[in-house]
Amino acid sequence: MIRLSAFADEISPDLDEQIEVLQDEHIHHIDLRSIWGINVLDLSDRQVSEAKQKLDEQEIKVAAIGSPIGKVPLDSSFEEHLQRFERALVVARMLGTSYIRLFSFYPPQTQATDPVTYRQEAIQHLREMTARSRAAGIVLVHENEKGIYGDTIAHCVDLLQSIDDRYFRAALDPANFLQCDQIPYPDAYIAVQPWLEYVHVKDVRPDGTLAVAGEGAAHWPELLHRLRQDGYDGFFALEPHLAAAGQYQGFSGPALFRSASQALQGLLQKMGWEYA
Repeated sequence: MIRLSAFADEISPDLDEQIEVLQDEHIHHIDLRSIWGINVLDLSDRQVSEAKQKLDEQEIKVAAIGSPIGKVPLDSSFEEHLQRFERALVVARMLGTSYIRLFSFYPPQTQATDPVTYRQEAIQHLREMTARSRAAGIVLVHENEKGIYGDTIAHCVDLLQSIDDRYFRAALDPANFLQCDQIPYPDAYIAVQPWLEYVHVKDVRPDGTLAVAGEGAAHWPELLHRLRQDGYDGFFALEPHLAAAGQYQGFSGPALFRSASQALQGLLQKMGWEYA
């Protein structure tokens, strides 16, 4: 059965408020990106344990770590970034999730930005992290995002084919494809479907403004029907960005988040697709 999750820092920095809105919306999973204004990878062990206790008490599970891994230029220190990645693995284990969201690196800042010139380095870095995640039993889900190597359909397929590992999979973000002048459905979906593990839910209008699912150009109703037809049984993680969309996280606020949640749930209910 498909399950709903949310980047709940879109609701509020405060974990208690996040939980309150998730409970009201009958969402029982969270993609943990930040709480108390602190990125998930910068939380202390004590803070991670406190967050897990609060979530456990309300029967909310962590679906994925919404990490910023891979959102650095390729000519920054990879050794330092690997240390941050190792922290992501530790936090994932502490929170009981088997998924970490990551990205595929910005171009180097000190050389030409033709992707051909840095493709192999991006793949090598991701292979190293995939090997470490495989040893930890944690799956990496790559989010397509504007500006990183894996922002276009062709580059996403290149990464997935080149790494070719069940611990490196695709997180489909239709709105992000639109922002890169790519067609999310059917083109992107069909291309990445063999590796599809996760789906992020936001939409964008032709003028570039963010919208709730079904009110933009991402063809959410058609995509949902195709996902169901093809037997998708993973997470739908709400990441609506309705009030602000920044480089490292977006924000909606409680009211707009509720609108995004109800729009998605309305689409699922209309087609009779049961969810948890």
